[in-house]
Amino acid sequence: MLLFSQMTQNEFFILQGGRMSRSGLRQLMTTQQMKIQASYLAKYGQVITLAITYDRGMKMTNVLTLQITMLLLIFIGALVKKLKIVSPTGQKNINDLVIYLILPCNIVKSFMIDCDGNIFKQFGMVFIISIGIQIVSVILGKILYSKRQLGHRMSLQYGLICSNAGFLGNPVAEGVFGSIGLAMASIFLIPQRIMMWSSGIAIYTQSTDWKATIKKVVTHPCIIACFAGLLLIISQWTPPAIITNTITTIGNCNTAFSMMVIGMILADADIMSLFNFEVLRYSLLRLIIMPAVLFGICILLGVPSLVTGVCVILTAMPAGATTSILASKYGCDEIFATKLVVASTILSMVTIPVWNIILTR
Repeated sequence: MLLFSQMTQNEFFILQGGRMSRSGLRQLMTTQQMKIQASYLAKYGQVITLAITYDRGMKMTNVLTLQITMLLLIFIGALVKKLKIVSPTGQKNINDLVIYLILPCNIVKSFMIDCDGNIFKQFGMVFIISIGIQIVSVILGKILYSKRQLGHRMSLQYGLICSNAGFLGNPVAEGVFGSIGLAMASIFLIPQRIMMWSSGIAIYTQSTDWKATIKKVVTHPCIIACFAGLLLIISQWTPPAIITNTITTIGNCNTAFSMMVIGMILADADIMSLFNFEVLRYSLLRLIIMPAVLFGICILLGVPSLVTGVCVILTAMPAGATTSILASKYGCDEIFATKLVVASTILSMVTIPVWNIILTR
C-alpha cells in the first residue's frame, strides 16, 4: 500500500485535494473489478500499487510514443533535405523561424497555466539548479579541455555550456511532463541562454565587449518570451482569446519544426566519420555522466520529482546546433564542431528514451 503522503508529486496528478476522487480513479480503470477496487480504496484514502503501476504504464506508453514521433519527424526532415525540397538557405530560414517566432510563442504558451506558491518555489529551484549546472560546465570545460588544440578546445568548452535543450529539450519536457514541464524548461534555459551569448561567445571571440553581449542577451526573443511568460503567470492575466489562440497555434508547431531542423542537420552528415574518440568521450560526458550526477544529487537532496525530471532530461541533451554555427562563423574548425553536434544528437536518440524511462518510473 502507498499512502497519499508517500506518493511522488507526479502521482498527485490523479488526486483531488489530497484525497482520491472515486470518479477520478475510476477513469484510470477499464475493468469492473478495477472499478470495485478503486471505489474501496478511495473510501479509505489509499492507493494500491495496481493503480500506480497502471498510471506509470500509461506514462511509459506516452514517452515511447513521443520518442517514435520525434524520430519520424527527424527522418522527415532528413528526407526533405536529401530530396532537395529544402535548400541550405531554406534550412537557415526555417531555423530562424523557429528561434525568432515559433519557440518564443511556445514559451509564452507554456506559462499560460494556473499556479500557486508551490509552483513559484519549484521555478526557483529549477533556476538555481540551472545556474549550478552552468558554473560546473564552465569549470569542467577549463579542466578537461585546456590542453586540446585551439579549434577543438573552443567547441568542446562551448558544447558543455550550450546543449540542444531549446530545440530538442522543450518538446521532450512538454511531451513527458506537460505544460508545467515546458514552463520549467523555459526557466531552466534562461541561465543557459545568458551563458551561450556571453561567456559562450567569448570562447570563440575572446571578446571583452560585455555591453554588446548583455544587449544581445536581453534582446533575444526567447529571453523576452520568458519574461513575458513570467508576467502572465505572476499576474494570472489571460490575454484575449484571439491573442491566446494565435500564440498557441504558432507555439504548437515547435515540436514538428524543431525535430525536422535536426533531421536536416543529420542529412548532411557522413555517419561513418563522426564517431572518433574525442567525440565519443564528449558525448558520454554530455549525455550520461552529467545528467547521472545531477540525478543522484537531486535524489540525495530530496528535490521534488517533477523538478528533478525536467532538470535531468534537459541536462541530458546533446550539443547545441549553435556550436557548429559559431565555429563556422569564427573559423574554429567547424568540421569538428559539426561532428560534436551530429554525433551527440544521433546518440541522444538512444539515451533520451532511456532517461525518460528512468525519470517516469
